[in-house]
Amino acid sequence: MYKFTGLRNAGITLVLFLLFASACKKDKKSDDDDVKTPVDNAPATGSRDELNRDSVFLYARQVYLWWTDIPGYSVFAPRNYSSLDAELFALTRYAVNPATSRPYEFLANSRGVDTGTPKYSYVTNAGTQSPVGVMPERKSSVDLDGNGDDFGFKPGLYWLNEAKTVYGLYIQAVNENSPAEEAGHKRGDLITKINGRTIGSNYDAEIDFINDVIFGSQNIKIEGTHTDGTSFNTTLTASYYATSPIYKDVILTADSKKIGYLAYARFSSPANSNAELDEVFSRFAAQGVTDLIIDLRYNGGGYVTTAEHLINLIAPSSLNGQVMYVEHFNKLMQQDKATILQKQPLLDANGQLRYQNGKLLTYADVNYSVSANTNNFTKAGSLNGVKNVVFIVTSGTASASELVINSLKPYLTVKIVGATSYGKPVGFAPIRIGQYDVYYSMFESKNKNGEGGYYSGMTPDTGTSTADDDDPKYDFGDVRERSMAAAYNYLTRGTFVSSVSTNKISAAADVRTKVVSVNGKSLDDKEFKGMIETPSRLKLKK
Repeated sequence: MYKFTGLRNAGITLVLFLLFASACKKDKKSDDDDVKTPVDNAPATGSRDELNRDSVFLYARQVYLWWTDIPGYSVFAPRNYSSLDAELFALTRYAVNPATSRPYEFLANSRGVDTGTPKYSYVTNAGTQSPVGVMPERKSSVDLDGNGDDFGFKPGLYWLNEAKTVYGLYIQAVNENSPAEEAGHKRGDLITKINGRTIGSNYDAEIDFINDVIFGSQNIKIEGTHTDGTSFNTTLTASYYATSPIYKDVILTADSKKIGYLAYARFSSPANSNAELDEVFSRFAAQGVTDLIIDLRYNGGGYVTTAEHLINLIAPSSLNGQVMYVEHFNKLMQQDKATILQKQPLLDANGQLRYQNGKLLTYADVNYSVSANTNNFTKAGSLNGVKNVVFIVTSGTASASELVINSLKPYLTVKIVGATSYGKPVGFAPIRIGQYDVYYSMFESKNKNGEGGYYSGMTPDTGTSTADDDDPKYDFGDVRERSMAAAYNYLTRGTFVSSVSTNKISAAADVRTKVVSVNGKSLDDKEFKGMIETPSRLKLKK
């Protein structure tokens, strides 16, 4: 009886084990099951605008990173939207980040109110983009080829008293070769009058005026004081200019340690960025730099290929061949089921159609697998042996900037100072629909350890901040500036805080915190935020 019971129990155990193993196998199989291409019965006829709206929806259903959250054609009804911008915004509302219970692309002002625009994806009229770059004029007045068409200065608002009733309009940065530079303006200039109107004491009544004049006019008269206390009274006329992506670079010496500092504005095209970056890092190598401070406080991103180049300039040659980062496209694309991509021609680096064996290549000929989109280190430049890198970031630091930080983290001692970054671990390649380029969130980047997902931004090692820890009264690389002081102290003393304060300014003109928004009104942000994968870099199927 005992033996029978044992055998019966053993049999039951075996059956349960087989059932469990079978269930696990089925569960695993369900994870790896082939996905199915969405079927949407969109009308074959309609006006050009209606067909464009249909296309924006149909592409999102197959190439959007969170494509499975988007409902079918009849439910979404793309032709009911008044514009492509409104439609794209609606499409980005479906995928919800479980960590925040809000859409991944939720973008709020300082009061937590939805701004009505997606955080990542956007659409632009390809026929009206600034000079020759791919970025829309509504995102940035300096495009990603380094072409400017504005006054040439980046404005920023800061509270000047604890009660937050008095604010200052500071010039945060000046673009090389711009009208502002030619007029002698520099970072730290305080603007107290615009077109004869005094500003600084009534934010609500003045902010619209400031935005309209700075971003919407061809001429502007500004009055105020330079950092040395002298006054200025200049008239600027917006014009075209070619500018550098580098604000400043300098080598700091602390005892026997050499620290290389770089303030980098944007990940512009390789033609605009790479030679200048090479020159800076060549100087770093020649001077024996061992530690780096990379200032990305106003850098909203740009080209992935340029971000790779910067990473390879920083990384030692010992990392050659190791994983830098991986781009993860959605499963439909990975399994070659995004059939709509057959309608999207694949262009070369010069924007020309690509052919292979007489066949026109399309986005459908690209290999979207994880292995094909794993990118490895290839050392650039002669700077070797860097162990410590401190990045200065703010809420304006996004995308390609965050990619650089995340890619280096598994290999070097990487620290972050400033304020929580923008939070954009996703990127895109342009999708042409009629006369428009649509930039959907198409892939998520992760580092060697599979780390990514920083949708709420990267938190500084100095702690979180409700406002950008950025003091424009001091030039880039000046160790008296708050974020710069923290970075410098860490590399020289091992702590972010100095025993002797080096970054205090007079109480009469104390820049305390950045003005983010008041009553839903804020200073316009014209900086591009994105991570563009150049179509010509995408690997083809074998």
